Amino acid sequence: MTATTGTPDPDAGHPVTGLDEVVHQRARLGILTIAHEAHRVEFGYLRTHLELTAGNLSKHLSVLETAGLIEIQKGYEGRRGRTWITLTATGTTALADEIARLKQLIARVETTNGQ
Repeated sequence: MTATTGTPDPDAGHPVTGLDEVVHQRARLGILTIAHEAHRVEFGYLRTHLELTAGNLSKHLSVLETAGLIEIQKGYEGRRGRTWITLTATGTTALADEIARLKQLIARVETTNGQ
């Protein structure tokens, strides 16, 4: 958008082009958001609150881990095996970038709705 006219700037890319497919997918965005809020989150908590199957959640976690956005630690709590997920610095940056792009999109919609 140009500052003076409120019309799209043809030289500026549309904010949607900056959305990261790894981050933007609903389940993965949820994983990153919850991990950001909690600092460390247990697999079962994510499965329950994101309403995913264990297999589906595992696949999304694998994508995020491969991209370097999360770290996965396995261990025990008492006698029960546990898996904990934490956001990496790269993951924190990727989430912040995604939120910034989404805010830009929202601002564009709100601007055009007011005309």
